[in-house]
Amino acid sequence: MAPGTNKRRSARFQLKRSVVPMLLIAAGYYAVFGGGSSVWDLLETRKNVVVEGTRLEEVRVKIDSLQVELQRLKQDPTIIERIAREQYGMIREGEVLYRFTSTIAEGTSPPAR
Repeated sequence: MAPGTNKRRSARFQLKRSVVPMLLIAAGYYAVFGGGSSVWDLLETRKNVVVEGTRLEEVRVKIDSLQVELQRLKQDPTIIERIAREQYGMIREGEVLYRFTSTIAEGTSPPAR
């Protein structure tokens, strides 16, 4: 074997020995911290799943309460009458509705006498 051949092989071996680990480290770093699916993205997504799960549970509770209210409205006519009277000012035939309004605007003092 010629003396120069051994040096070339040794130089290639040294190059492979130093470049391959650096490439592996760079690939590992990119896999963990870079790209579209990094560890940070995974952690953020997990946090969002917890937040959205909490919101979903709140919405389910709200839906349940609205379904209970709907059933009460379907079954109890007195509730419908109360809502019609309080919210819409409706009255029964023969009743008289009295509305009291303030003649003084809020936040002002009454006129002097």
